[in-house]
Amino acid sequence: MIPKITFRDVVRTFPVKGGTFTALDGVSLDIADEEFVTVVGPSGCGKSTLLGMAAGLDEPTGGEVLVDGAPVTGPGPERGVIFQQYALFPWLTVRRNVEFGLRLADLPAEERRTRAQRAIDLVGLTDFADALPKTLSGGMKQRCAIARAYAVDPTVLLMDEPFGALDALTRVQLQDQLLDTWSQDRRTVLFITHDVDEAVYLARRVVVMAARPGRIHKIVDVDLPYPRTEEIRLSPEFSRIRNEVWHSVYHQSPAAV
Repeated sequence: MIPKITFRDVVRTFPVKGGTFTALDGVSLDIADEEFVTVVGPSGCGKSTLLGMAAGLDEPTGGEVLVDGAPVTGPGPERGVIFQQYALFPWLTVRRNVEFGLRLADLPAEERRTRAQRAIDLVGLTDFADALPKTLSGGMKQRCAIARAYAVDPTVLLMDEPFGALDALTRVQLQDQLLDTWSQDRRTVLFITHDVDEAVYLARRVVVMAARPGRIHKIVDVDLPYPRTEEIRLSPEFSRIRNEVWHSVYHQSPAAV
């Protein structure tokens, strides 16, 4: 079976004064259809660069990035991208924000409304469909951004620190909301985070990156059942996996960072 996302010997360098900076060096990774994978690592390890290439917002210096076996040559509707900043249009209601990508696709008005409403219901914003972003909390704004990504029916969700700007309680609530949405309407998810607990709680696999140059240091399987619950978060097995990932991120040998 062809992996949903493939990074094959990916290298990304940037010109700097006096030479080049290698952000990624020889990264290879396969992500299966409907798999939830998180990527965690020290600052400067190339996490966001990796996601940007999957999104088609950047391109590798060497190697290749594939989706469904085809090279990524630019952005595409099959890949929804969600950033840390909500990027909502402040003058549009939740419904209009969610419909935005559907308007770009020139879908009929009735289909736009139906698909947008389904996405709004999926993320629990039904009662706020006609609200403006300024009236929403940070967590609700991010749910709106997730609904906008879902509305265009992507097969892949690429999420770059989407909960990084939220307070701790809201962040945990949004993790549960995201997993609930994912369980109802499966997508392949590549999720970038700095938070080890978040990485373990969400994923089937955690990819631990090493920096300078950015590369895969370790891949940790998360053998915990879905749905994930508070009981799982507090379980000894969660702690064991969390400690393994934490040690892999923060106790890499000097040669690896």
